Order: sequence, then structure tokens, then C-alpha cells
Amino acid sequence: MSFRKSASVSQRDHYQDITNQIVEALEAGIVPWRREWDQGACGVPMNVTTGKAYRGINHLMLGLAQAVRFKDDPRWCSYRQAQAKGWQVRKGERGTMIVFYKRIEKRDQAEAGDEPNFYQLLKCSTVFHASQIDGIPEYVRPEFGSVAWQRPDALDIILANSKAVIRTGGGQAFYSPATDHIQLPPIESFTSAEGFAHVAVHEMGHWAYAKPRLDLSKNGAFGSASYAAEELSVDIAASMVCSAIGIGTDIGNTAAYVQNWLQRLKDDKREIFRAAADAQRIADFILNSHPEYRAHLAASSEETGGAAGDDQPRRAASEMAEAA
Repeated sequence: MSFRKSASVSQRDHYQDITNQIVEALEAGIVPWRREWDQGACGVPMNVTTGKAYRGINHLMLGLAQAVRFKDDPRWCSYRQAQAKGWQVRKGERGTMIVFYKRIEKRDQAEAGDEPNFYQLLKCSTVFHASQIDGIPEYVRPEFGSVAWQRPDALDIILANSKAVIRTGGGQAFYSPATDHIQLPPIESFTSAEGFAHVAVHEMGHWAYAKPRLDLSKNGAFGSASYAAEELSVDIAASMVCSAIGIGTDIGNTAAYVQNWLQRLKDDKREIFRAAADAQRIADFILNSHPEYRAHLAASSEETGGAAGDDQPRRAASEMAEAA
């Protein structure tokens, strides 16, 4: 008799692990992708050795860890990256999991002369927050507005360059697929500039999601499962954009929205991965309307050979997570 554990028994289910963490946060009243003002000013989670921001599902997971366990420092790296810099992760410190996809060729299914088939294998890695590492330089928070896309006119530039049709008036905010326009209440009807910015970016998310742009929409009616999926991706994307341009997103949610998200995640352990992947595509599309940010994203992609900066095709993106 063999006492060796099979791979199916011993292998952890990373999809379920991460989904459980997101569900636990939502049930505790924390929306993992939302950031308060000081967290937004702190910056999005980034790899301290590469200078690159974490993306997709890793953006969510590390941002949640920052909000719950760590404050005022967005820097992370792996144990080996710290060692290479002469730093040392303190003994007993517990790391945070990030995930990525490895492309595996299905050699046994490919016939001679045929194009090889591939599948995406979810892998995990561990990173540590800067506060868990000895020898790392003290974090110096960048002066707000030190980069072009975090200056007061950043949102105005994005809205103008997007070429989206934006109309103001009335008491509702929405995107209309029938007329392909964004409707916003007058800016003076909002209680804060941050509130207006988040609503405007949220509706831009629906505009980007639609067929003339990213073509992610399944044209689900309000209240349908496909509409709920779109709403989740767009809400995450809006927070990504607001974090990138330094605007806080702690604006609250209705209980109905949170319960809807919870049910979707409990029903499908891969839902948050799909939502985060689509959210990253939406955020990139919106932020590309800022010339300086577009140049920054292009430079990051070139430096990494496209490995950590570019989304995979949609068929893989439905389960994608990226690591810096």
C-alpha cells in the first residue's frame, strides 16, 4: 500500500483560497478594491525591486493586505529579490500570496506538424511587505502630483481625450448603450470632487466595456447575471483608475451590491479572477487617454518584454492574474 498523497489531494486550490479571502473581507464590510484617500495617496501595490505596479488579481490582494495589515507603504518583493538587494526578510514573518499563469504546451495532444496547443496553469508565489524586511530603505512618499497623471487636471484630460460623449443634467448617472453616451448629474450636485470623479470614471468603465471599445459586454439587462458581472468588473476598474490618479474611492456601497458580489463569488471561485482581469483591461483603456500615462505603460511593457504589463488574450484573460 502506498501512503503517497496524490497531486489532487495535496495541491492547494488557489482559486478558492483567494476567493475565500475576498468573501471574508466583503462579509466584514471591507470592499477589497476600494481605497481611502490616504491609501490612494500612498500608491498602488508595487514591486520595490522592479518599480512595476502589481496588476489584476494581485492588485486586489496586495491592496487588501495593505489596507488591513500594512499602512502608508505600497512596496513589496519576494524573498530572493530582497536577498539580491542585500536586505533580509525577518525570521518568522508571514508572506502574502500572489498568483500568475504559466503557459504550458500540450505536447501529447499535438500531432506532428500541427500548431502546439497550450493551457494556462495557475501558479503562486510569495511576497513580503517592506515593513517585514530589514535593511530596506525608508519609504519616501512621492509628492502628490509629482507625476503628470496625478495632477488636478488628470481626470479632465482623460475625459477630453477619451472622445466619449458626456452629457450633464438630471439626477442620475448612467451609460446608455442605445445612444453610446455617458450621462452625469451636474458637478455641483456632488458633495465632493472625489465623489464626482469616481462616478464619472465608473460610467466610463461601462462605456469602455461596450462593443465599440473593448467589446466585453454580453448586453445583459439590468439585474441579470451578465449585468452583475459587468458591474463588478467596472467597479473594480474604477477603483484602479482612481488609485492610479490619486483619488480616494471610499464612497460606500448599498447592501444590495455587496450581497450581489458575495453571491457571485460564492457560486464561482473563478469569478473574481475574471472580474479582475477585465477590470485591468478597462482601467488600462481609460488611463491610456492620458498621454503621459500611456507612455509610462508602453515603457513598462517594453522593459518587461510584455510579460508582466500586457493582458493575455481574452480566452486566457478570463482566468488571468499578473505578477510584477
